Amino acid sequence: MKQILTLIISLSASVYSNAQSGSVDGTVRDKSGNPLSNASITLEKTKYGSISNDLGEFRIENVPVGNYSIRISIVGYTAVTQPVEIKAYETTKVNLEMEEKIELLQEIEVSGVRSITGMGYMEDHGGVIYSGKKTEVLLLDSVDANTALNNPRQVLGRVPGANYSETEGSGFPSNGIGFRGLNPTQSVETNTRQNGYNITGDLYGYPESYYLPTLEAVERIEVTRGASSLQFGPQFGGVINYIMKKGSTTRPIEVMIQQTGGSFGMYNSFTSVGGQIGKFNYYGYLQFQEAQGWRPNSDYRKVTGYGRVEYRASKKIKVGVEYSILRNRIHMPGGFTDSMFYANSRASYRARNWLTSPWNILSATLDWKVSQRTSLSVKSTLNSSARDLVWRNEDGGPQALDVIDPITNAYVSREVEHEGFTSSTTEVRLLSHYKLGRVNNTLAAGGRFFYGKMKRQEGGTGTTGSDFDLTLVRPYENDLDFTTTNLAPFIENTFHFGEKLSVTPGVRYEYINSTVKGHSLSDDETGVVYSDRSKNRYIFLSGIGLQLKTTSTTNIYANWSQGYRPMDYSSLTPFGTIVTVDPKLKDSNGYNSDIGFRGSIKNFLNFDVGGFYLQYNDRIGIIEKTAADGNQYPYRTNVANSVHKGFETYIEFNPIKAFFDYTKWSLSFFNSLALIDARYTSGEFDGKHVEYAPTSINRFGTNLLIGKFSTTFLISSTEKSYGDAGNSQTPSADAIAGSIPAYTVMDWSGTVHIKNYNLKFGINNLADKRYFTLRTSEYPGPGIIPSIGRSLYIGVGARF
Repeated sequence: MKQILTLIISLSASVYSNAQSGSVDGTVRDKSGNPLSNASITLEKTKYGSISNDLGEFRIENVPVGNYSIRISIVGYTAVTQPVEIKAYETTKVNLEMEEKIELLQEIEVSGVRSITGMGYMEDHGGVIYSGKKTEVLLLDSVDANTALNNPRQVLGRVPGANYSETEGSGFPSNGIGFRGLNPTQSVETNTRQNGYNITGDLYGYPESYYLPTLEAVERIEVTRGASSLQFGPQFGGVINYIMKKGSTTRPIEVMIQQTGGSFGMYNSFTSVGGQIGKFNYYGYLQFQEAQGWRPNSDYRKVTGYGRVEYRASKKIKVGVEYSILRNRIHMPGGFTDSMFYANSRASYRARNWLTSPWNILSATLDWKVSQRTSLSVKSTLNSSARDLVWRNEDGGPQALDVIDPITNAYVSREVEHEGFTSSTTEVRLLSHYKLGRVNNTLAAGGRFFYGKMKRQEGGTGTTGSDFDLTLVRPYENDLDFTTTNLAPFIENTFHFGEKLSVTPGVRYEYINSTVKGHSLSDDETGVVYSDRSKNRYIFLSGIGLQLKTTSTTNIYANWSQGYRPMDYSSLTPFGTIVTVDPKLKDSNGYNSDIGFRGSIKNFLNFDVGGFYLQYNDRIGIIEKTAADGNQYPYRTNVANSVHKGFETYIEFNPIKAFFDYTKWSLSFFNSLALIDARYTSGEFDGKHVEYAPTSINRFGTNLLIGKFSTTFLISSTEKSYGDAGNSQTPSADAIAGSIPAYTVMDWSGTVHIKNYNLKFGINNLADKRYFTLRTSEYPGPGIIPSIGRSLYIGVGARF
């Protein structure tokens, strides 16, 4: 009875205390008076807290009366604590100035982030509005993964619905990524960027990714889904942006060295140097990597480098210049038919196929804090790159063996192909916070100008040798010059209605001019066709986003935006492929939409639960057609309209932080799940699954941190998909059409930190699963491209 009375008295006191409540609000600024967003405001030893908005404003409501200590903290500034009294039915005003303390930045980023989570979502920054959009951000310092080899499962596996084309098993280490049932091959439907600028071959004409920065030099990866089309361009697959590390702000020089070795002769050497000298901050790295490969004839070597110098001219102006370089030589062992794959997935039937893709990207940036509420960002980028290929070409498919002719006692002559890319891009972004009456608003406006040239030369007769040799014996059969000019202004505006609801409408206008000049071999290979064409496109895109703040750390988001995909050069003039292209091919269009609920609860639960709907009209895909002689052949055409819809969730839970006040070790579990229903909704394939669209992608992992030791175990399961629009149950002879069976892969990795040193180790594909993710009509095939079996790695590193 005594215990019951005590409980009743306690509950009554709690009710009375909650009834007698007030609130506290205010602003957070730096010493120059600039508002600070994303500052954490908490009443110490309570559950009450908030996050400052873009204007530095915050509010905490329904706080029981009493005396508290309010604490404000933000990365890069000294935390501030001061007493505050909450009075019944009153609002207490607190306006605080934060003192910059840059020397604490790296400690907070490394230790503080890891203890919370390596996954989150983005707020407005860098001239971009993210309100109402589905976004993910991965902090690489908080992820145990094989970053030496850019393993996509381990690094991007937390992003729901991320699907990969794993081509490293064929000596082609640039893995592709796609979302929501879109084509992952070479990331052709995803806008790939580094530090906010484009790094692909050609923005529209050839949007493939050959250069990717080494993840050992990446600070974070930002992913924005289809609603990014208004500010970044109309790609259906959204944007993936690799943000590079910067130099130490507390030391004139800091050096990091990481040496990694692994299975199949893999060796990776990474060295970076950075620091702060006066107003200059600099960072650069050099990576050398080589491997003998999982299969014969899949050896490669590459050198990747990056350098950036940033100068802070004043408190308001910052300028920078950076350069990225890639040099490689890749040996490709060819693809398989289905029978070849199941007989021996580690075999090779091609020994004379080579590729190189030298990449050069130069970028200059300007960041200008125009006023307390307005900032301007300008990025100008030059790309001068190429791709060269010498191979026993695709004729006859993977079943055509490359052997010495007994009559000539020599191999057949190889084919030589060359593509050169030269482009310049300038993007300007303005972000301004303003008030309309008593309502806070945010305006994002800007534009992009792009001009690119591409030279495509193919069908050249090469040597009969086996080594890497681009020598031409006879000239190219096809020699074409392409250009693309793009001008694209955009504007988005966030209207705030009260402190919780925001609405963001926006529009984008795209002008695209494409030209082609040159000559090519006719379809019947009996003559030459001369080309001199030009095409203009005028595209208007619109969209809207909504965000409702449910608590200080959670919100509901929704968006709808139009998308567009023009035909690229590969569709118009196929390169190194056995596919025939429909001469009446046309552009694709449609829209993306999202709705979801995301946020965090204290420091133990992080989540994002939502649904999506993507309408894709005139989707370009591959079907099987029958020739006059009765043989089937692959045909690229506008297959039909398709609808991609589904459900995506990410949940990470830390039971130690939830139930115990214990900080010496940490244990968390995370699940990334996507249920995808992507089907054609018109034409002869109505109801069929879209190519490379598995119905489920499920990843479950656990992270353990004990002192200086951390480890991650990940299980990745991907359901069955198809390589062709007809969903062929019986694979075609050339292995392009057919199913891609379901597979489950396990990865384990760990890290030990000892002062300035580290030891990294792990096993990828722990159970040695034999599977594949790609059926391709071109190199590195054609045919089935197998994924790598079990592999181990171990590395040591030091920071000085």
